[in-house]
Amino acid sequence: MRRMVFAVIVTAIGLALLLSFKPHDVAGLAPPPAAVQTREPVRPDLGSGGQTPAPSSPSAASAGIRNVDGDTVDTRWGPVQVRITVTGSKITDVQVLRSPDGNRRDLEISDTALPILRQETLSAQSAKIDAVSGATYTSDGYTRSLQSAIDRSAL
Repeated sequence: MRRMVFAVIVTAIGLALLLSFKPHDVAGLAPPPAAVQTREPVRPDLGSGGQTPAPSSPSAASAGIRNVDGDTVDTRWGPVQVRITVTGSKITDVQVLRSPDGNRRDLEISDTALPILRQETLSAQSAKIDAVSGATYTSDGYTRSLQSAIDRSAL
């Protein structure tokens, strides 16, 4: 009987210690990866259409260059949002405006996966791209935001 009481008490103490565990704050431990550092801030002045104004230079306007923002997609690990640059009827660039960045692992995943997803997008010229292994949620958020941007651009 004493062993059973002792086992219950030790288990309760161990469980209390486990539940009180707080992970380390990783803020400031590592600089953000290049994919995150080059992101542009989300601009609230873009309106509901998500399309940025056309460039003011005559050459850019005549070439039909426009930037179109995709929806912000909430994933399990954080929001993902992309902006595509469309020249004529071709996607010429993809910028990631938002990606999961809550901890060091999120930053590592973003730094690895986002350049791959960008290259796949430019090659496929659509949102029908493969997910990056180990970055399933980020890949899903990326493709959903990308598809919304493509829909808005009327490609």
